[in-house]
Amino acid sequence: MKQFFVMLAFAVSVFTTHAQENNSGTALPSNPSTGDYYQGYTRPLTFNRMIPPYALEVTFSKTVHVIFPSAIRYVDLGSADLLAAKADGTENVLRVKAALRDFSRESNLSVITEDGSYYSFNVKYADEPVKLSVEMTDFLHDGEAVNRPNNALQIYLQELGQESPLLVRLIMQSVYKNNDREIKHIGSKRFGIQHTLKGIYTHNGLLYFHLQLKNSSNVPFNVDFITFKIVDKQVAKRTAIQEQVIWPLRAYNNLMLVNGRHTERMIFALPKFTIPDDKMLVVELNEQNGGRHQRFTVDNADLVRARVINELKVK
Repeated sequence: MKQFFVMLAFAVSVFTTHAQENNSGTALPSNPSTGDYYQGYTRPLTFNRMIPPYALEVTFSKTVHVIFPSAIRYVDLGSADLLAAKADGTENVLRVKAALRDFSRESNLSVITEDGSYYSFNVKYADEPVKLSVEMTDFLHDGEAVNRPNNALQIYLQELGQESPLLVRLIMQSVYKNNDREIKHIGSKRFGIQHTLKGIYTHNGLLYFHLQLKNSSNVPFNVDFITFKIVDKQVAKRTAIQEQVIWPLRAYNNLMLVNGRHTERMIFALPKFTIPDDKMLVVELNEQNGGRHQRFTVDNADLVRARVINELKVK
C-alpha cells in the first residue's frame, strides 16, 4: 500500500510540473501545430464573408484604365510587379500596367472610393489584354443578384465621422427626391437668376443644405463655385473681415451648368457647426466668366431649426 501511494504522488508531481511548463510556455508541444485553427477556437472564414474579386489583366506595353463611379481615396498593390496611379487631371480613373514583362505570379489590387466602396481585383499578366478600359458600377445601381456585392459599401471615412458614406448618399438622394420646401424666406434673385435655400436637415453630426437654382433668362448660367462661410455681421471700416470657410464634405447633383429657362437643385453635406450671435453664414454662388453672382445669408436661428432626418424613413 505504501508503494502505491509513492507511485501516485510521483504521478501527480509529474502532471503538475507538466501543467506548469505548459502555462509558462517553456515546454514544447508534443504535436507540432498545423496552423489551421489554434486549439480549435478560431472560426474559419466562410465564402459568404468574402468580397468576390474581379479579374483584371495587365501588360507591359499597354495601359489598362479602370473608371470608378466615385473619387479614388486609397489604392494598394499586392506586389512590385504592378504600377498604378490616378490618371492626370481626374479623381476617379485609375491607370494600371505591368512593371515588368511576363511576370508569372498572380497579384492583387484593392481600391477604396469616396462613396465608401471597396473593390478587389486579382491581377494577371497577359500579352494582349482583352479589356483595356473598364467601367465599374456602384452598389446602388449594380443590379446583380448576389448575396454580397462585389464592392461592399461599409467603409467609414474619417471626414464623415460615425456616418456611413452609403447613408449620407441615401439621405441626399431622399432629400432630392422628396423636394420639400422647408424654408421659404431665404434666397436671392438678380439678373433673372434665383438662388434659394429650400431646407436644412441634420443627421448624426452632419448638416444637409438643399439649394435650388432657377434660371429665368435665356442665357445659360455656368457655375464657377459655391462657398459656405461664416462672417461677421457688422464690420467697421478699415477692419479686416474674419471669414471661416465651411467646406462641403459631399455633394449630390452638383451641376456646373443651368440652361436658360431651367431649374436645378443641389444637395450639400457639411460638418455640424453653429453660428455665433454676431456672425452669419453666407452662401455665395459665382458665375463663371460672368457677373450674375448670387448671395444670401443664414442666421443661427434658421440653422438650429434644421429638420432631423429619421434614417428609417430614408427612401
